[in-house]
Amino acid sequence: MYQKVSFTSTAFYSQSHEPTGQETSIWIIFHGYGQLAPYFLNKFSPLFHNDRLFIAPEATNYAYQKGFSGKVGANWMTKHQREQAIKNNHHFLNAMLSQVLKEFKKTPAIHVLGFSQGAATATRWSVQTPYSIDELVLWGGGFAHDLKIPDTREKLATTKILMVHGKNDPFLSEERLKEQQIILEKVKLKTATLYYPGGHDIYLPLLQELINSSDNPN
Repeated sequence: MYQKVSFTSTAFYSQSHEPTGQETSIWIIFHGYGQLAPYFLNKFSPLFHNDRLFIAPEATNYAYQKGFSGKVGANWMTKHQREQAIKNNHHFLNAMLSQVLKEFKKTPAIHVLGFSQGAATATRWSVQTPYSIDELVLWGGGFAHDLKIPDTREKLATTKILMVHGKNDPFLSEERLKEQQIILEKVKLKTATLYYPGGHDIYLPLLQELINSSDNPN
């Protein structure tokens, strides 16, 4: 039979620059399945700015992408020990943000962007974290199907929520979009949907427009 033990572990994240405590906004960006934080963060590099801190947490489950050697990727969870993986993610992400915010006398605006598998993880974390989330962007993904509706509605009641879909994204099937619509109808949160030409990837022109309109650094 399974037993469990708790122990101290270490997880990793990448950031656009060393925080000064003067940044006016923080963007926490969740990578998708099989990606690594530094490479995902690089997609946002054209938007790096002294007043804007990007933080890319790296999922703690690692695997070779093909066979038994070569390129390694990370994922937020699998179906095996899934509930424990979710709890571990929350502990990691809350500790990460707490560590970053020690540099700040005043908490800046906190934006969260989840891509693909990272979107579901971003929603789970945003609902349970003690910190207020000013904006939640779900790019090429959506709300986790197992969220507690009352908790989600209460925590995200004042959060700006954007859904971003590629017009040719093979992962956003009609079935998945219908599932998301059902979730949105249950949580009764106001959302807006943005579209871009392309598939399952970060589309820089729309990303630039979205982020610049959100926090407008001087």
